[in-house]
Amino acid sequence: MYKTALKLLLTATPSTVSLHMQEYWSLGRSMEPSTGLIHIMSGRAFIVTQSVKKLSDKLQKAVFSDCDYRRLSNDSPIAMKHMKEFDRFNKENLSLYNDTVYKIMDADRAVDVGLYEEKVFKNGKTTEVKSKGILKQKIIVTFSRKMMEYQRHIRNAQIERAINIINTKNVDDIKKGPHDVTRFIKRRSIGKGGEKALDHYSIDQSVIDKEEKYDGYYAIATNLEDDAKAILEINSKRYKIEDCFRVLKTNFSARPVYHWTRNRIVAHFMICYTALLIYRLLENKLDQYGTHFTTENILETLRNMNIQNSQDAFYTAAYNGSKVCTALNGVFDLGLDKKYYLPKELNKKIKIISK
Repeated sequence: MYKTALKLLLTATPSTVSLHMQEYWSLGRSMEPSTGLIHIMSGRAFIVTQSVKKLSDKLQKAVFSDCDYRRLSNDSPIAMKHMKEFDRFNKENLSLYNDTVYKIMDADRAVDVGLYEEKVFKNGKTTEVKSKGILKQKIIVTFSRKMMEYQRHIRNAQIERAINIINTKNVDDIKKGPHDVTRFIKRRSIGKGGEKALDHYSIDQSVIDKEEKYDGYYAIATNLEDDAKAILEINSKRYKIEDCFRVLKTNFSARPVYHWTRNRIVAHFMICYTALLIYRLLENKLDQYGTHFTTENILETLRNMNIQNSQDAFYTAAYNGSKVCTALNGVFDLGLDKKYYLPKELNKKIKIISK
């Protein structure tokens, strides 16, 4: 439920975080199965990945038709046949090899909104049926020659492993799964005149051909009216959101939640998101300073920066210097690399931090 809040926090500033959190809770409630689609269709924007394999037959036909594709770099039309077959080793084709082509398709569809309405038959009888609504969206399909070749390289390695299994191992003893290399292996049982059938294994070329059909293609669904390049750029930053989930759950203990009342749950996530926001601002400042550290490096340094009171006369640093500490001193000029501190020095630092 808190994924939407992270998308908001990626663009948050300290002055807007409160507003974003209010929006988060509104969206959090709206994403319940019974009401989520109502809020989506009432004006909320979305960008979601869409499996090309799971598109309707009509849309798949449009995806693989060799028309209406354009280069993302200059919006010029291009044929998919040429995109898949040009000589990638020709230096004149380097820009095309690094480019992506796209196509936009209308994909409005009827969806179950999670509510029921009364339907009246001609004989006067009534019954409750699920309400349907029209989800206005478009599909942006992209194709990359570079991605196509990468996916085929990975698949060829898997096929080699499948061949090795056939030649050297008992196929029945190998763990099978929808994405395992054994999906390329087919079995034929052959027996004559009542004899016990023997299993023969070989590579299933039909599976390979079916998968190759989708190589290089990628699709997203959205209701935004922005141009394709802007939408694809937003979608390309999803990894930042996923990294925020990782930091929240791993480093800031957002989950599991040991609270039951609404106010405590809100407070728990507010603290986690505020910590995430402060951490991202700190990380950004360090990057601008020309240094980059992992999340673990930064947080471990901050947690270890303790001091000890020496008879109320001065304080002794209980931490050692590090690259992170040096970078923090360079960014904030707090003089945190000393061994001893007078009380008045620490009070000055606290006042600076508190501003």
